[in-house]
Amino acid sequence: MSMEIGQRVTVKRLRDRVSPDIAAYLGKSGKISQYKMVDGSGVGVVVEFDNQFSTWFFEDELIAAQ
Repeated sequence: MSMEIGQRVTVKRLRDRVSPDIAAYLGKSGKISQYKMVDGSGVGVVVEFDNQFSTWFFEDELIAAQ
């Protein structure tokens, strides 16, 4: 995995349908706080945003923040 814990990232896209609350974070930046095993074989990352909200994303949904 090329992303590291503590790295700042921006949500660039969403693979699946999500609630409006999570969709509101599209284009926003946060910090990777941990890795997460998803669907038995994939790995995602948990992103914590400045307002203390956190949720997980697939790595291809994120880009390094500028």
